[in-house]
Amino acid sequence: MVFIFSGSIMIEQIEAEEFLTKAQHTLMIDVRSPKEYGQGHIPGSANIPLFNDDERAIIGILYKNSGREAAVLKGLDLVGPKMADFVNKLHALIKEKDVLVHCWRGGMRSENMAWLFSQAGYQVSVLNGGYKAYRSYIRFCFSQPAKIFVLGGFTGSGKTVVLHALESQHEQFLDLEKIACHKGSVFGAFGQKPQPTNEQFENDLYKVWSQFDLTKPTWIEDESRAIGNVNIPDSLFDQISNPALIIQIECSREMRVNRLVNEYAQFNKEELRDALHKISEKLGDRIKTVNSALDNGDFTTVADIALDYYDKAYEHAISRRKGLNIHKIQVMNDNPPATALIILEYLTSIQLSSNLFPHAPDLS
Repeated sequence: MVFIFSGSIMIEQIEAEEFLTKAQHTLMIDVRSPKEYGQGHIPGSANIPLFNDDERAIIGILYKNSGREAAVLKGLDLVGPKMADFVNKLHALIKEKDVLVHCWRGGMRSENMAWLFSQAGYQVSVLNGGYKAYRSYIRFCFSQPAKIFVLGGFTGSGKTVVLHALESQHEQFLDLEKIACHKGSVFGAFGQKPQPTNEQFENDLYKVWSQFDLTKPTWIEDESRAIGNVNIPDSLFDQISNPALIIQIECSREMRVNRLVNEYAQFNKEELRDALHKISEKLGDRIKTVNSALDNGDFTTVADIALDYYDKAYEHAISRRKGLNIHKIQVMNDNPPATALIILEYLTSIQLSSNLFPHAPDLS
């Protein structure tokens, strides 16, 4: 922890871990430009930009062509008329007198805004190293060893709803698809909000990840690195790829087809057709049957043919993962809460049986 002195005002500079701890009960103000904020920001932060996007571009060009002094003078000229507005915006956001401030690297933008807020009577803490330090910190946190339990199974097995049922049994569940706003397949965007930027996905992911006890199992659905247009951070994906345990749900094809029909038949036929055509090369001549079935509202046939592609893809992915601790669970009925209990009972049994699972994870 260090302090910046500006006249009689003392502004605290704190590291990312302390900054985020304080942010649990203190408002964060991101003073970067709206474009920077939109690209990625700390969840829960509010944006009061010192410069708008056009002003930031002007300052940057001036700094490059004429040097720091000219850029600073131009910045003062731009900011001066807006100082009261900055304070009024802060007044509208909070009634408390504590506030957290950051910019990109913890430089002049955050220092100047912190000075202004301090002059207005606020107790200000600045993120040392800025948003860049925050990004480095969360990447480091993703690399910390965790006890990952992966739930796998063929498409339509109901993995996500089973994981939610496990969550209701007080298990930790990192819902990657919810955070990514995508379910991972060519149909993954159906019924979802627009995806965040990759940067914001990582930020949102960390917010959830930071709430977990990493000494206890954290359940994750078996995913590829890419979920739609975003990617799981490398250090976290490495742990997902080599988990402590994989439980693979096995259920009938009929059950899986029915689940897919119930989930996707509600959507527009042409949107479904567009999605299916993204895998048309894999379906071959059967794409004609798919189109005909879709025209006739025969969603069962559509789902059954699509499963041929997805099953082969999943089998190929599993075959490449050698030496993993995979345990298969037969599911006879489409009852996620019951399946969750079966999984938990199974884990208890293998933990107690040295023959079945000599190196069983600690489930306590």
